[in-house]
Amino acid sequence: MTTSHGRRRLHLAAALDRPSVYDAGAYLAAARLAELGALDFVTLDDCLARPGPDAPSVLARVAPVTRRVGLVPTLTTTHTEPFRVQAAVATLDWVSRGRAGWRIGVSTTEGEARLFGRRPAASADVLWREAGEAADVAARLWDSRETVPRPPQGHPVRVVDASAGPARAVAARYADVALVRTAHPERAAAARADLRASAAAHGRDPDGLRVLAALDIDLGAGEYAAHPGHGGGGPRPTPRGPLYRGGPVDLAELIARWHREGTVDGFHLTPVEPDRDLERLVNGTVPLLQHRGLFRTFYPGSTLRDHLGLARPANRYAVARGVS
Repeated sequence: MTTSHGRRRLHLAAALDRPSVYDAGAYLAAARLAELGALDFVTLDDCLARPGPDAPSVLARVAPVTRRVGLVPTLTTTHTEPFRVQAAVATLDWVSRGRAGWRIGVSTTEGEARLFGRRPAASADVLWREAGEAADVAARLWDSRETVPRPPQGHPVRVVDASAGPARAVAARYADVALVRTAHPERAAAARADLRASAAAHGRDPDGLRVLAALDIDLGAGEYAAHPGHGGGGPRPTPRGPLYRGGPVDLAELIARWHREGTVDGFHLTPVEPDRDLERLVNGTVPLLQHRGLFRTFYPGSTLRDHLGLARPANRYAVARGVS
């Protein structure tokens, strides 16, 4: 989607992940900070084998103390019935008044399978095929009965990490936002083009899919230039994924360059040090992008779909004109 000046809108999101932190207070403060920066949404990962509160519960606690920022927990489909997944996401959409999303995940470990007394972990192809089926069932359940109000957004926003092949197929068919983890802008551009072409092949409008580059960010260098290879040369590949290490100024330049060249529609950024890096992102990088007219200074609406420039889906089962 483009702005009134003909420029494509830049989208920014951040992860709130804090390993071994169970106190909701830390997440509340981080989400408020992200909202001050007008970020589209925040994500919170989850793991069935991890102790502590689950991601939907944490973000349900965050919802009443925020007003605009989107809230996107990870929910896995491997050991959870689609009915329960869609109900959890729909509830978050109601609690947040239309700001919920669902980062679709799968469970690949034998340990998590044993927790449920179920079959051993299947292949990635099988797991992601099941995830696609769950995404389709969830959407049908959100639409299923006209006498029961749909979630405020109709369909809460679905997010898929499309870095791997099996997940990319699901993203092209069902996702509103696809994440691509790569340190190379040309690969990100190729992934975006492939996702859009695949979405069109499934009968979707490719302009209804946002593709974000997913990077880890280490802003410990403060105002100094990016470490060699992390600034002008882009982020570096690491065993965990692409990493930018440097300061907020060069991060703003990296984001601006990738977006200007049409590489991606935006960025999903995971702070290496949550408090420090999120603060430097919001108070350093974001104002620089705003000053250059590349990122908004206020939210365009009240729902996550508004932030992303996505229309509210029509109810596929509506039989009377005007029913949505």
